[in-house]
Amino acid sequence: MSDVPHHPPADAVEKRLITETGVAARVAQIVEPSLEGLGFRLVRARVSGQNGCTVQIMAERPDGTMTVEDCEAVSRTISPLLDVDDPIGRAYHLEISSPGIDRPLVRAGDFARWAGHEAKVELAVPLEGRKRFRGIIRAPEGDTVRIDLPDAKEGTPSSYALSLRDIGEAHLVLTDELIRESLRRGSAPAEDDGDAADDAATSP
Repeated sequence: MSDVPHHPPADAVEKRLITETGVAARVAQIVEPSLEGLGFRLVRARVSGQNGCTVQIMAERPDGTMTVEDCEAVSRTISPLLDVDDPIGRAYHLEISSPGIDRPLVRAGDFARWAGHEAKVELAVPLEGRKRFRGIIRAPEGDTVRIDLPDAKEGTPSSYALSLRDIGEAHLVLTDELIRESLRRGSAPAEDDGDAADDAATSP
């Protein structure tokens, strides 16, 4: 499970469907190459006003695991990069975490890996006047992923084929079945909600 190459070829890393904007996009641009060089994949970068200013980097190994030691290794590597480039421009708190059980789905492979589980999906481009969906996701087929809606009202579609490129946000829904499967796969977070490395950082 942990035999991951430390320097995977660039074309071996599946690109994310869902990416950041603004300052978070700059943070992602800075840290993603180094994460990939260490054998990890960026899931999400986020900048928030929590604790004054918090930069959250969510990452994982290609098999979906992320240990406390992995988070610490990532923190040691990317903290100096952010200090040098200084995309934030002020003091911030750096938080490294695993995706957690109710993880974001940001790659086509994420949908394939968690097919059969419940998810919430929000489209950036409406489909038949609708942007939000909650249901059971299926493995992608080409450029689309199907979501089955068990609670669909009578007379409305019980399934939709969503364009992967139109997805603005998606994440798994926390269920007992998902928890059991995450524990079986060893991808459940190692610490509380997945936050395993927390460092105060100050811009130079």
